[in-house]
Amino acid sequence: MQIIEIYRSIQGESSFAGVPCIFVRLATCNLRCVWCDSEYTFSGGKKLTADEVEGEVLRLSSGGLLEFTGGEPMLQERELAPLMERLLHRGFTLLLETSGERPLERVPKAVHKIVDVKCPGSGEGGSFRMSNLETLTPKDEVKFVLMDRNDYEFARDFTRQHGLEEKVNSVIFSPAFRKIPSAERDSTNCHLDPCCLAAWILADNLNVRLGLQIHKFIWEPAMKGV
Repeated sequence: MQIIEIYRSIQGESSFAGVPCIFVRLATCNLRCVWCDSEYTFSGGKKLTADEVEGEVLRLSSGGLLEFTGGEPMLQERELAPLMERLLHRGFTLLLETSGERPLERVPKAVHKIVDVKCPGSGEGGSFRMSNLETLTPKDEVKFVLMDRNDYEFARDFTRQHGLEEKVNSVIFSPAFRKIPSAERDSTNCHLDPCCLAAWILADNLNVRLGLQIHKFIWEPAMKGV
């Protein structure tokens, strides 16, 4: 497996936000979102066996929350799927952060999938694999990263059209963060003002979660490994 980093921090997103979590960040991604904050994952990293990844995870913690992220983790599905099964058997609660462009049928059912449907403002609109809607379970989450009102309307309409509010645990509307943020740990680094987003959600009576990347408010926004 090609791995960028393995570390323990505070989960910054999803319904698990605020909980201590081990992150296994895999290398490479086949998408190029304009707001991507993980471009350092597009190449490089180090080659580790699944045993070595598991050993490093166990060095950090014997259980609890663990997220596979990237890059795009499902580009390494052949090695990742069996590793997730092993870690589930060890008692970890597993999260998988994925763009939804790759097939998700082989993800173990016990894994909490956080599936990112790309909005038009990402530059990768239309990349979501629609068949992945059939893989979603009541514990999964669907996330939309929003640049502007157009992205919001796309996310709102997609959510309603596909009944996501009833299908999954959470639908997350998250303001995109600036690719090169200031050192300030506040919402001025968001492309879309969270206050505006909150007003739109309430006006449209949506049962969704407004998600902020809280690690970018705890630490300097550009800091890696947190």
